[in-house]
Amino acid sequence: MDIEIFPHRYLSADTTEKLLRDLEEIEGVKRMVLQGQRLPPAESGHPDRRIITIKGEEIDLQVKTGRVLMEIESEEIISSIKHVCKDNLPFGFNIHVGTFIRKQKTVTDKLKYGENLDELPENMIGLTDQNALLKERATIIKRKN
Repeated sequence: MDIEIFPHRYLSADTTEKLLRDLEEIEGVKRMVLQGQRLPPAESGHPDRRIITIKGEEIDLQVKTGRVLMEIESEEIISSIKHVCKDNLPFGFNIHVGTFIRKQKTVTDKLKYGENLDELPENMIGLTDQNALLKERATIIKRKN
């Protein structure tokens, strides 16, 4: 099951980092995708283009967060997600249930990855910008069990 968190305004790097840290603590969150305006290169000095730390891993924040897409295990955890959002997004937000993250490889994936398509991990399907460079595509943060 997928949900979309749609904040009523774009998130700063600090707010994005805090929100992601708190969301990662919720059991039943399988994966998350940030969507938003692409930030200029790090050399430009934009205040939101910086490294954020989630679960001890450093991630280069490359977008001004406008939406957070999440794959979750069950509908029961939506109330926990709303609670985290209320704490971190005082300006308001909406949560929508639907299908937002692709679950299967597509013809576009075949064209982009070619013969390497079979090497693409299942948890990366639907998480990448097909037009981005390989090093800019996605970061996977491992869950500690």
